Amino acid sequence: MFHTKNECVKITKNDNGYFYHLKNLSMSFSARAKEAGGWLKKIVAVLFVAQLFYIFILKWVDPPITVTQLVSWVTGYGLKRDYIPLRDMGPNAPFAVLCSEDQLFPDHNGFDIKSIQKALENNSKAKARLRGASTLSQQVAKNVFLWQGRSWIRKGLEAYFTFMIEHVWGKQRILEVYMNVTEMGRGVFGIEAAAQYYFKKPAKKLLPVEAARIAANLPNPKKYKVNPASEYIARRANWVLQQMGNLRGDVDIKTLLSAEKKRKYDK
Repeated sequence: MFHTKNECVKITKNDNGYFYHLKNLSMSFSARAKEAGGWLKKIVAVLFVAQLFYIFILKWVDPPITVTQLVSWVTGYGLKRDYIPLRDMGPNAPFAVLCSEDQLFPDHNGFDIKSIQKALENNSKAKARLRGASTLSQQVAKNVFLWQGRSWIRKGLEAYFTFMIEHVWGKQRILEVYMNVTEMGRGVFGIEAAAQYYFKKPAKKLLPVEAARIAANLPNPKKYKVNPASEYIARRANWVLQQMGNLRGDVDIKTLLSAEKKRKYDK
């Protein structure tokens, strides 16, 4: 046996040099595995820092594109969008969406635990018809950072991004991004594009019934017609209007929406 700089080699009388080559191959594989592990750690570290930077920058900058938008464009549905500030959306559209999609949005920390428990119970009993329990925050996390689907990996990542945007962005920014990136028709993303597409007017001029129809379409924007309203949209829009009437005096919702108006006038 003798030592070289980087290895210990044992030579035997075997004419084929079997033990010599086996030892070298083993050490070579170990060195390469160690090198690959080092590179993997570096890649993971870079990706982690990059996603943190992306989360923080999106507090002020609109998402350049989302996976859902890209898929819509690639598959031929098109991509209509027009990002606008929350203060330019008018009083009816954000309120209608809150009443339709997440009435507890001002109060929870990104997760509606009671609704999640009910959804789990419902899905365990009737697996053919899955019930969702995603808050606006969870939907934003999915739409901005992830892809559509029901895998546990995506759900885990969704929980992480939901936690992050709740603490980094805050409620107003989450609502603003939701209103801008959510698909509201075939290839139509955001409330401004939806208002122009369905009613030929800017979002800030939407009537309560028009805003309610758009909000009623959110669970399945590719399936139903908003204008003229299908039977389902008309029925659900009436329910949204009832909720808007019931929650008109809700202090938390009024504070959330009026705070953005105050910022507008302060400027």
